[in-house]
Amino acid sequence: MNPLQPEAVATIGKTRMLKRRAKARVKEYIEAVLIALVIAAILRVFVVQAYRVESGSMENTLQVGDFLFVNKFIYHFRAPQAGDVIVFEYPLNPTKDYIKRVVATEGQTVEVIAKQLYIDGQLIADPADAKHIDSKFIPAELSARDYFGPKQVPSGQLFVMGDNRDDSRDSRFWGFVDMKHVKGKAFLIYWSWKPDDNAPEWSSPYIDKVFSIFFYNLFHFPSRLGWSRLFRTL
Repeated sequence: MNPLQPEAVATIGKTRMLKRRAKARVKEYIEAVLIALVIAAILRVFVVQAYRVESGSMENTLQVGDFLFVNKFIYHFRAPQAGDVIVFEYPLNPTKDYIKRVVATEGQTVEVIAKQLYIDGQLIADPADAKHIDSKFIPAELSARDYFGPKQVPSGQLFVMGDNRDDSRDSRFWGFVDMKHVKGKAFLIYWSWKPDDNAPEWSSPYIDKVFSIFFYNLFHFPSRLGWSRLFRTL
């Protein structure tokens, strides 16, 4: 058996060293990815979470297709305040998340008279982008939409309303929101993708839909993106 030449020994040693370095580099990458995933999970659970608006109850403040960042940390330091746009568990079905505006907090008295909101007897102006879409007034005997209360908000509860006042199911209809069910305060629209009834939808065969959806959205990108809504604060 012929002994290895010095050049061969050096080559083997160099190869082994490169393999060790490659393994160390892969290990570093894996550790970095795992750390990033853990940090992202912590941020999502405790600090910031993204939501998509799927109903028009907050128009025109929020529109269908808006994507929001919600601060989940802020209410560890202060209670929700009138004017905050919050995400919370829907009282009648806690598996669903709703988004509405706080209009009154514990101890305050809420009344709606002919679509006008009164808090503790004082008329409250509608938010800047709020709207009424129906000029008719529904009697209190038939609906709480246009005439409600007066009712006092219990301790630890909130009264919320949608900014689309004539087309929002909110505390006027299903009652107060317990503060322990509040998930956070919406603070930024980071993306807005307008609905399009003509856009292709996922269906079998899915391979075909991947291409049709991609190219449809690519072609319609300028018209579907809500340019004026990007990075709007709430």
